[in-house]
Amino acid sequence: PEPIPLDVRGVLVGDRMLHGLLSEIDPDFDQFFHIAAEFGDDTDRSPEALTLLARLVATICSREGLRPVSRDGVAALIDAATRAAEDQEKLSLRMSAVWDILREADHLAAQAVADLVTGAHVEAAIQAAEDRGSRPRDQMQEMMTRGTILISTKGSVVGQINGLTVADFGSNRFGFPARITARVRMGSGHVVDIEREVKLGGPIHSKAVLILSSFLVTRYAPDTPLSLWASLVFEQSYGGVEGDSASVAELCALMSALAEVPLSQSFAVTGSINQMGEVQPVGGINEKIEGFFDTCRNQGLTGRQGVLIPRRNVANLMLRRDVVAAVAAGQFQIHAISHVDEAMELLTGLAAGQRGMHGDFEDGSINGNIEVKLLTYAEMKRDFNAAADNPDAGEDA
Repeated sequence: PEPIPLDVRGVLVGDRMLHGLLSEIDPDFDQFFHIAAEFGDDTDRSPEALTLLARLVATICSREGLRPVSRDGVAALIDAATRAAEDQEKLSLRMSAVWDILREADHLAAQAVADLVTGAHVEAAIQAAEDRGSRPRDQMQEMMTRGTILISTKGSVVGQINGLTVADFGSNRFGFPARITARVRMGSGHVVDIEREVKLGGPIHSKAVLILSSFLVTRYAPDTPLSLWASLVFEQSYGGVEGDSASVAELCALMSALAEVPLSQSFAVTGSINQMGEVQPVGGINEKIEGFFDTCRNQGLTGRQGVLIPRRNVANLMLRRDVVAAVAAGQFQIHAISHVDEAMELLTGLAAGQRGMHGDFEDGSINGNIEVKLLTYAEMKRDFNAAADNPDAGEDA
């Protein structure tokens, strides 16, 4: 065909990785698409953004012939967008899920012969969407209630703790507890990650175990060789384990086994750890808390049960109403922690202990007991090696 004049502007939409690949592979790409703009998945939850979102709700209702939304209905939709962003100060810009909630809430309002879509309709729509995809979650909770999966929400046990994990089945995402255990004895200075040994642990999880090992090595008995053999494992885990959000729980289980102090099974713990023992934020915090709450409710709420979360995750809390009500009524607890010592004090009821002027931990404290145990292992290892080098020494004596 004959060439014709054409004046167009081409816009490509894609993710950052695709843009980088095209720039690297095609030498002409940057010449033709030399202006790049990046858009985020969320925005600040500012008064201006809330006003614009409320107007957008009204526009969708008018365009699709839906019922008007009441003030509390708009507020419930805003909360849904905030929960999707996993940040109290943000709004998710992935609005398709919010509009699906709005359409289902309008359907429920029609069934109730209501003139407005209210907050109750929006919450019912959210709950209905969760219930439709809840079979894996309900099966998991049922197995815990029946004792097929061993989870304790009462009592105290040495070297055993409830960690928290998240399962993701497409649009259905839920949390649940997982038992973590630790065992220790005299050895050659190794912390064995059983998940990694059998190739079920991912690289991030393996890195987290190495970090907590480094914490132990540098904090206790620094002038004495580490003569410890320890093992860590997720009990009844038959799939891959990835992520570092259980590293605080794993470290607490290991410290409990070393100090020989029991950990409360009424709590579950989530959080990442660094080499200084500081607790770092993790993802999926709302689902994890709700998952352990469901387990405790199924086994019977005592008022002493709860979850330990990183303090830096407090801004991410957007919990279900029943969890908020249980916390307000004193039936469930949520504690924010910044250091592993805080976690151990909450889990044991004992003082963690600090180093004094002479460099020793306080007698009877958790840290003091751990250091004594590691020094004892070092002496046992020295005596064992001496006996092995001189097998006839005992007979001569």
